[in-house]
Amino acid sequence: MTTTYPLRTIGADEIDAWARMVTTTYGQDWRREGGLRNAARSLDPARTLAACDGPDIVGGASIYGRVMTVPGWTAPVSVPVAGITLVAVLPTHRRRGILTAMMRRQLTDLYESGGEPFAALNAAQATIYGRFGYGLASQVALIRGDKRFMGLRPGTDVGDGTIRLLGRHEARPLLEKVYDTARRSGVGWVDRTDRFWEARLAEDERARDGGTALRFAVHTERGGEVTGYALYRSKPPLVRVIEVAATTRQAYAALWRFLIDLDAHSELAYDGAVDEPLIHLMSDPRAAHATVMDNLWVRLADVPRALAARGYAAPLDVVLEVQDAFCPWNAGRYRLTAGGESVSCERTRAHPDLRLTAAELGAAYLGGTTLSSLAAAGRVEELRPGALAAASLAFRGERAPFHPSGWAFPAF
Repeated sequence: MTTTYPLRTIGADEIDAWARMVTTTYGQDWRREGGLRNAARSLDPARTLAACDGPDIVGGASIYGRVMTVPGWTAPVSVPVAGITLVAVLPTHRRRGILTAMMRRQLTDLYESGGEPFAALNAAQATIYGRFGYGLASQVALIRGDKRFMGLRPGTDVGDGTIRLLGRHEARPLLEKVYDTARRSGVGWVDRTDRFWEARLAEDERARDGGTALRFAVHTERGGEVTGYALYRSKPPLVRVIEVAATTRQAYAALWRFLIDLDAHSELAYDGAVDEPLIHLMSDPRAAHATVMDNLWVRLADVPRALAARGYAAPLDVVLEVQDAFCPWNAGRYRLTAGGESVSCERTRAHPDLRLTAAELGAAYLGGTTLSSLAAAGRVEELRPGALAAASLAFRGERAPFHPSGWAFPAF
């Protein structure tokens, strides 16, 4: 028997109760979850759903309104994105349709309100979100290395800048400036307003795991310009690199030399892009190995608006037949044309060139997953010879997309 659990947004006075439901779902200790205890600084109650069983909150999901960098024509562009986060259903209420109802409510609201044209999330389990039309759009490289053999190649240009360790309050405005410059060219990166910086730099016992507090290494050019930073924690023998951002290749190399040379630590861990330049900086690329896993899952809430919002790497004129059972308003044929700065995506009755679902469009949206690879897996059907190669090339980005969120709260 199917039972209906009403969905509603929460009030500001319900954030604690809602967050307790999340920690219970994921088997966490509420008393130690400093990030969640500070949820009021990040969550938007008006965009936070609660599923209720009588007076009790038994499930929930939230949206962060962000701006994400996506592929453009000559340079990446910024597009509003609905960052889906903290999706949870209590173990006592599984398999009752609550998750499906929340996913449908979020996407319907985005479409009907004319909100963000696409949604993105980090999935706790990779098997969950495909059935809701999310596609695997980017991956992350879990890089682990022995620092004793991770020396940079002779002649590596590290410039003539300096690196300083700063305190949190002194470092933060410098970090913000570097990050905002770097994220504009990094596909998959999102903007960070004040509340998201607070969450990113928050300290809690789980994040520290017995290691040091967060360290702030800032790279400054001889003329005084700050061009990079690294966030890290250390607990011998491990240096855990949380985030690296740089606006020049010299600053990037200098920061990694600093991290590799840290005394009393023999191991290094970093979750980076699948095409992370670090590997190519080292004399011995085998000194670090990478395990690749899923990173961002993307869902187009409004197919024509989402496809028209990004740019394309090559001229394109293709008719897409889109299947979307979960969001039926997206189903149909669209003519996508792109040339120079001009992009349009409109409904058409023309004969289709490619047939695919919304999940495949989500997977290809950031330019990392190719339509050709999806076609090889039987997930895209070519109906006009040559259309697949042309569309796959046009959707590609210059570099692999990467979302530098880590597992810190907020997850997105």
